[in-house]
Amino acid sequence: MKTQTIDLYEYFKLDKPQGAKALLTTLLIDDYDFCKGRIRPAMLVLGGGGYQYVSDREKEPIAIYYLSLGYNVFVLDYSIAPLGFPNQLIEACMATAYIRENANELLVDENHVAAVGFSAGGHLLGLLATMYACEEVKAALGEKYKLCRIDAAVFSYPVISSTVKAHQGSILVQCAGNESIRDRISIDKNVTEDTPPAFIWATSDDACVPVENSLYLAAAYKQCGVPFELHIFESGVHGLSLATKEVNTENKCAHAWLELSRKWLKNRGFKID
Repeated sequence: MKTQTIDLYEYFKLDKPQGAKALLTTLLIDDYDFCKGRIRPAMLVLGGGGYQYVSDREKEPIAIYYLSLGYNVFVLDYSIAPLGFPNQLIEACMATAYIRENANELLVDENHVAAVGFSAGGHLLGLLATMYACEEVKAALGEKYKLCRIDAAVFSYPVISSTVKAHQGSILVQCAGNESIRDRISIDKNVTEDTPPAFIWATSDDACVPVENSLYLAAAYKQCGVPFELHIFESGVHGLSLATKEVNTENKCAHAWLELSRKWLKNRGFKID
């Protein structure tokens, strides 16, 4: 496996806000003789943490899983509080643009770039999926914003609403004192016909991010006629990640999300030839 870490602000020659991070770690399957030149789908991993930190539980363990499926994987350590919107969105867009811009070198299929987001990382995934072409991204990246649309989104117990049943901690960080943007960053209000297809999963008794967030997102997808698949498991603590002993959140029922999402992605063309 080949790994490196890229400072995305440095790569795109953008001024880095004080306290910003935006470090993208690449985890690439070695180009062995037996699979020489094999082009792979890409998975961008966005861990959660309420925009206060980026959860280790939702970074490397998730990356290793997708590597095991044959993906080339990219883990984004995005900026956290006190930085808010649009910093994290621009960073996620930079990550996606980097993957596409270097697809040949990375042995990545530029038409099969997906992202998986957990909790607040699910909110960032929603921003990426629905606001990659907003004025702030265009101002930062220019025409490269066209490289930022992902092809599929895997939402894991995501923060979606900024109003009803909101995870206030995440939303307050994103607002960064500017309450006028609260409605604008409510993902369910931003879904359009152009939003990438989604796989959505959560647990019905999540005591941190209410399950209604996933239901609102699914309803928005349905209203706009965008393909989605929704799974609500009966029970499970927040932050399940793989839902295994390895991450200290064993849940044999919810663990099924991995195989379900793998099949969903494969049916959308994310497969290793």
